[in-house]
Amino acid sequence: MDESSLRALIEQIQSGETSADAAVAQLKRLPFTELGDGVNAKIDHHRALRQGLPEAIYGPGKSPEQCVAIVSELLDNGDGPVLITRVNPEQRAALDLAHPESVSLGNVLTWRSSSSSFDRTVAVVTAGTADSPVADECQATLASFGMPVDRIDDVGVAGLHRLLSELDRITAADIVIVIAGMEGALVSVVGGLCAAPVIAVPTSVGYGAGLDGVTALLGMLASCAAGISVVGIDNGYGAAISAMKMIELAAT
Repeated sequence: MDESSLRALIEQIQSGETSADAAVAQLKRLPFTELGDGVNAKIDHHRALRQGLPEAIYGPGKSPEQCVAIVSELLDNGDGPVLITRVNPEQRAALDLAHPESVSLGNVLTWRSSSSSFDRTVAVVTAGTADSPVADECQATLASFGMPVDRIDDVGVAGLHRLLSELDRITAADIVIVIAGMEGALVSVVGGLCAAPVIAVPTSVGYGAGLDGVTALLGMLASCAAGISVVGIDNGYGAAISAMKMIELAAT
């Protein structure tokens, strides 16, 4: 339940459209609903009210049955977009059967995407094609909230001319999310070329010395380009949420 839904419920009580008992039944699900019978999950319906954005579901480690139960609870008793990241084939098959109306991008499934209209644009920029799964997670998260995304792929520093050919699109964005593995150098170049906030996502793409993304992470943290924010390795979802919070803050 988000703030607008809570206000609507209060107005319905005041007008007599909703009874006190019906309102109490809805509010009982705040701040969370506990799902038993092997699901072992507490669904945080209060999160949108606290943070402005609803809970998302992290797929790894969950059974297909747990995924279906959690998605069902959020769809039946929540507001706003429902999103599950990094689903495996078994989880996807179970969710497609239970809730076939999902939208899929990479390993992310979303339901009930927002119809909000933003006059801002987020550029999601990848260094290489191998960074695409993380970029898909980022783009799907932004799209679920109705945020326009300009996706720019495969413009890593090994071929700098590829990046420079897309410079107008990058500098036109209100926020730039740079997703790169190897040594993570792309973020320093982008950070030095545009005025928009830059969020860096190191990926676990790279050879042995890449240390599964640690080298890119440390390179991004040590960037000489000022004002870069860095999220964890492969955390496309976290980068998207950071961008949404920046945009929401700028709108207030």
